Amino acid sequence: MTTYENLADKALRRELPSRDELRAVLGSDDDDLMALVAAAFRVRLRYFGRRVKLNYLVNMKSGLCPEDCFYCSQRLGSQAEIVKYTWLKPDETREVVEQGVRAGATRVCLVASGRGPTDRDVDRLAPTIEGIKQEHPGVEVCACLGLLSQGQAERLREAGVDAYNHNLNTSEERYSDICTTHEFADRVETVEKAKHAGLSPCSGLIAGMREGDDDLIDALFALRELGPDSVPVNFLMPFEGTPLEGTWELTPQRCLRILAATRFVFPDVEVRLAGGREIHLRSLQPLALHIVNSLFLGDYLTSEGQAGKADLEMIADAGFEVQGAGEPTLPGERHDLLRPRRRGAGTALPPNA
Repeated sequence: MTTYENLADKALRRELPSRDELRAVLGSDDDDLMALVAAAFRVRLRYFGRRVKLNYLVNMKSGLCPEDCFYCSQRLGSQAEIVKYTWLKPDETREVVEQGVRAGATRVCLVASGRGPTDRDVDRLAPTIEGIKQEHPGVEVCACLGLLSQGQAERLREAGVDAYNHNLNTSEERYSDICTTHEFADRVETVEKAKHAGLSPCSGLIAGMREGDDDLIDALFALRELGPDSVPVNFLMPFEGTPLEGTWELTPQRCLRILAATRFVFPDVEVRLAGGREIHLRSLQPLALHIVNSLFLGDYLTSEGQAGKADLEMIADAGFEVQGAGEPTLPGERHDLLRPRRRGAGTALPPNA
């Protein structure tokens, strides 16, 4: 068996690949690329079939952020020429959501720039979320509002939010190289708050920020420890006017290797093709569908994406199908691994001891 076939077998057993195995994936030759994609496809096919989940971003508050994340066009001091505005009104948000759902999205991601929401911001979202849920039963709502304070995750859950996104972005060791206004631990804490509140945890990374292979591996291992339900993989969009402008390190082949490494670490988790796919993967985007099972449809927060119609055509041409609203994303057997305790302390049954 080849190394890639062995990796696929391990992933199908839900075994974590070793650091050396992931180094071999990330450092592999372009001549081996199709074998690597084929191995990752075995895993993707086993747990997700040929379904592709469509997600739709809604930028509810753009720019004006006090944080200094070096990769972000909305950062403090950014000179990037982006559209800036304060909070959209509930009707405006629902109108944008309607466009995404009509195009086939089964999850809408409500995003707002800033360090984190105030309690008033959380209250502001409640009628918006309620309206979305009433108009689009079965469509998931994911919030991405920054660092959460105590009790906010619970309030978002009560308002009807299904998931919360907060990316780790890179390794803990490198985090101070891409942001100085908050720490890696702050991001971990927010994901854990969301998870403990019953929100589906969504957390991923950004590749192409001058990191090395070990940084990517460290980030993947840190994400695995968090146990997210979905892992978005972004590729740096180096906006002019940000500290990482002019950083064009990624090739389409490199992107596919990063996606394959992510799939081997997260065999039965939603791996999402996110920002930067059009400009870095380019004509190899259809190959990425053999690894990921989810993608963002249309535009991103401050940049334009591929037209939604082109995304749908790409999915169909590659032999995949769009996942329907209400259709479960994660494999059922994954949830069977978690069994509520029904024996031992507090019950009449003996413990598993």
